[in-house]
Amino acid sequence: MIEINNLTKSFGDNLIWRDVSFTIQDGETLAVIGKSGCGKSVLLKHLNALLYPDSGEVVIDGQCVFDLDYSELRIMRQRFGILFQGGALFDSINTFENIAFPLRYFTNKNESDIKKEVEKALEMVNLKDAGKKPTSALSGGMRKRVGLARAIILKPDYLLYDEPTSGLDPQTSDEINELIVYMADSLDITSIVITHDMHSVLSIAEKVAFLDDQKLSWFGDIEEMKKSEHPPLVEFITASEYKIKA
Repeated sequence: MIEINNLTKSFGDNLIWRDVSFTIQDGETLAVIGKSGCGKSVLLKHLNALLYPDSGEVVIDGQCVFDLDYSELRIMRQRFGILFQGGALFDSINTFENIAFPLRYFTNKNESDIKKEVEKALEMVNLKDAGKKPTSALSGGMRKRVGLARAIILKPDYLLYDEPTSGLDPQTSDEINELIVYMADSLDITSIVITHDMHSVLSIAEKVAFLDDQKLSWFGDIEEMKKSEHPPLVEFITASEYKIKA
């Protein structure tokens, strides 16, 4: 379980948000939505202490991540897998080596075990025969899937997705959404998804956190969101041109 308690963050005189508090239950899929610049990705980086707040805490299984020393942080961060918006692949090595990289860096697994783990991860993202392909030969959707395979290779407890459907066509976006749901179900993993895509939110999420006006403006489950009359949330959903059916 991740508890976010009274987080406040500024960059210089620029207040990003104040007093953000909510809880992410184990095995839950949470979508974090809001306008560009509202601090969604900033919030994501606090969960594994890539950024530190001005005040407040992030507590994972009873331990505040901001109190951990360097060696403890390294161990804690291995509990997180991250799918970056652009995939963040290494173009100097092929698909197989990209996915194998965390295993080589963080574990003592032998080459036979690494091969089995990578092949299993590739199969999970429907890229069974893509291991030898250079990353430059991959489409945008394939790069996202390779990034996802790499994110799950260390069997994390938490998966962080930063705009996973950004820049993709509707069909490929649906494929990524299906994979997010599949990973959550098959790996029993907690997922936190940063997105502007309301179709994606309705397809994947159980809970929604809406950031607006430098604060957590609304928090609840999908059914509550569909029925919500909270003006900023309704305005955001309406602006997305996606009509929600209650």
